[in-house]
Amino acid sequence: MREYLAYLLKGIGMGAANVIPGVSGGTIALITGIFERLINSIKSFNLKAIRFLLKFEWKAFSNYTDLKFLIIILAGIVIAIASLAKLFDHLFTNYPVYIWAYFFGLVLASVYFVGKTVKHWSIRVITTFIIGTTIAVFISILNPTTENNSFFYLFLCGVAAICSMILPGLSGSFILLLMGNYKLVAIDAINNLDFTILTPVILGAVVGIIVFSHLISWVFKRFRNETISLLTGFILGSVSVLWPWKEKILLLNEFGESVLKNGEAVVLKFEHILPQSLNLEFWIAILFISCGILSIWFVETLAQRQ
Repeated sequence: MREYLAYLLKGIGMGAANVIPGVSGGTIALITGIFERLINSIKSFNLKAIRFLLKFEWKAFSNYTDLKFLIIILAGIVIAIASLAKLFDHLFTNYPVYIWAYFFGLVLASVYFVGKTVKHWSIRVITTFIIGTTIAVFISILNPTTENNSFFYLFLCGVAAICSMILPGLSGSFILLLMGNYKLVAIDAINNLDFTILTPVILGAVVGIIVFSHLISWVFKRFRNETISLLTGFILGSVSVLWPWKEKILLLNEFGESVLKNGEAVVLKFEHILPQSLNLEFWIAILFISCGILSIWFVETLAQRQ
């Protein structure tokens, strides 16, 4: 039971991370030591697993797919997404600097703890680290597109989001933000249980994760050090997205007025700025950054003891 509870909490951590633009559930999976097992469990849903199902060999199917582990992780993810969507909407509206500060510290510390699992830093490993960092930085500076609720586009959003969710350093929510559908999918559709929006996204996610998990598992087994260094680069490159002090750049019309959608100004992008003064908000943000760093240190220390 304690083992199952630990997996549930890790799933909740992944789900909570996936709600936040810029934070990757894959990062949480890698930090908490379940990344490789999760990928292997997902990719085991193949023809052999289907044969077990058709023969009603439930125990063999469960053992082959590591089903108990996967169900507990998915339950944690669903619990977190369903329960935290409204909370994070409130927090980002009222306390954005503090929330970004916590996750900035969280992800910044994870660069070290994930990177140190590389057993040997060769020229090839260093090169993949630089490539990963460059890709993540490039993605982070892209401007978001406009919202699109067509079935095929939502399906593509599901594919893109789920693939980035399981890659440490690449945030599924941030990919949705870049594709223009973050608020539509991660906030409005979840809070309102709008299945006309959620259904194509879920279908895309199922197709995407089954196909992509085979690829990442194959690469991880054959090029472990290079893969971890690439993922570490992804994490480092994504840190800039989480910089706590941001300024909204609004979409303007030809008259210089803010473009409104559903009564709200459309945000074109976030521009990073320096803190305006060393006021109380600044020091509280520093405290939250420290809490994020300590959270990773605590998880890592606990994992090593066990």
